[in-house]
Amino acid sequence: MDYVSTRGMAPKAAAPQALLAGLAPDGGLYVPAEPLAPLAPGATFRDTLLATLGRFFGEFPQAALAQAVDAALARFDIPDALAFRDCGDAVFLELFHGPTQAFKDVALTLLPALLRQAADAQGRGPVCVLTATSGDTGSAAMAGFADVPGARLLALYPAAGISEIQRRQMVCQPGANVAAIGLRGNFDDAQRAVKAAFADPALRARAQAAGAHLTSANSINVGRLFPQVAYYLHAAGRLAVPFDVCVPTGNFGNILAAWYARLLGAPIRRLAVACNANRVVCDFVRTGRYDARRPFRVTNAPSMDILVSSNVERLLWLLTRGNDVEVRTWQSQLQAEGAFQIAGHPLHDLRADWAAAWATPDETERAIADVWERFGYLVDPHTAIAWKALRDLPPTGRPTLIAATASPWKFPRTVLRALTGQEPPEDDFEAMEALAAHTRLAPSLTHLRDAPILHPQAIDLPQAPAAILQALGL
Repeated sequence: MDYVSTRGMAPKAAAPQALLAGLAPDGGLYVPAEPLAPLAPGATFRDTLLATLGRFFGEFPQAALAQAVDAALARFDIPDALAFRDCGDAVFLELFHGPTQAFKDVALTLLPALLRQAADAQGRGPVCVLTATSGDTGSAAMAGFADVPGARLLALYPAAGISEIQRRQMVCQPGANVAAIGLRGNFDDAQRAVKAAFADPALRARAQAAGAHLTSANSINVGRLFPQVAYYLHAAGRLAVPFDVCVPTGNFGNILAAWYARLLGAPIRRLAVACNANRVVCDFVRTGRYDARRPFRVTNAPSMDILVSSNVERLLWLLTRGNDVEVRTWQSQLQAEGAFQIAGHPLHDLRADWAAAWATPDETERAIADVWERFGYLVDPHTAIAWKALRDLPPTGRPTLIAATASPWKFPRTVLRALTGQEPPEDDFEAMEALAAHTRLAPSLTHLRDAPILHPQAIDLPQAPAAILQALGL
């Protein structure tokens, strides 16, 4: 399959080129150049995942894709990687059974093999992977790339505002070829530093001189986005009726994957965006105005603490039927002014097919308690926001698939406070013990308590260019 840039100023790229580039040369995001024909789900998630990869990355040999899929799924702690939990009118799709217990594992256990195949197909040398993270992407990327030959990876994360468990998953991750650096700022600062690095011709020249290729593990990379389509297709096969989805939303990649699944024939009707107090995308879906000019809020759902959601650009391209001139204009306005307004365009598509709701931190904790009290089911703060959003939106009479994006044990202080109404211990691991005692459930991730700190570095934003060069060995 060929790919084009959402901004229309870059040459068409084959799948290996798009994978390796991450970001298109004109600053846009790669999208499939051709309409998508229906794709039937397989009998197992493995089958569906393999068929999805074959559709989007068909240049790779099927045997190589199968090997990559089998190796990735072997790292999950349950058969077929996914689990479903029925709770009233909602079905929770558990996406957190991978090595770092977040939905990012589905794609990031695959991405190293996909990038290596792409590099081999292009006759490229080592791959240098640079990624920004609001918590879960960094740890999943580091776990996926650790000790992979011919690859180096750096994760930039906000030094404050993520859970201690998320931080430890990164700073304690072994692997001579992976690194994590805390940035004194927020996720948008980290993402800005990464995009600036990709746009820096001097950095690219140094990578080229070193025989390396610079790419990304964020959902701007098609290798991150399209494996996620498979679990919505698989859910369609399980539910076997038209259904809605409700997805906790940060960088917009996970719910965009549901939109692509719909384009591939999944009977998804309403797509509900669930946001925390940084509700830029919620406001955009409701009004058609994207306005990032607002205070950045650190919340108890840190992976959603984002004001500039990159994958909205792909949605704009799809809704305007590939009008890259308009997309380019809107993105220029966003960069220059911090906002843009859709006017006279297919905004009715948003209103007909999309819905949005958001939750405050207090409402998030009440939602955690609500799910536990009703069903004895423990959810993390991000998943709880989706539950709250579903309760706030008008019912449709259809089942709703909620993307359960992370293990509740990654956020033990928030979950414990939600269930007990009392201030939890400051230490995440003490809170984890108390949560296990309260719920009589077995905790996970306890091994991180005594794991050595391997990546202690924290920097200010102006130090990022030099730190990136050093960490990637350039």
